[in-house]
Amino acid sequence: MVQKRAVALRYDRQREGAPRVVAKGAGEVAEAIIHTATANTVPIVENEELVDTLIRLEVDHVIPPELYRAVAEVLAYVYRSKKQQ
Repeated sequence: MVQKRAVALRYDRQREGAPRVVAKGAGEVAEAIIHTATANTVPIVENEELVDTLIRLEVDHVIPPELYRAVAEVLAYVYRSKKQQ
């Protein structure tokens, strides 16, 4: 059985040049990340391939340039979701 995994990103265009990993984990940690996001009405995007890559990054590190496109697609989805609310 595959454990649930989650990665939380933060992106502040005013302060940082790229999104940053702020939390990551599997199992109970992933569940806690998802619960916290849901409780704070943070949109959740399921993308196993992207999580596979992002979970290898260290917490508090910005994402590398090769992931900009994939993460930009996720952020665009999040911004559209927030606009519709």
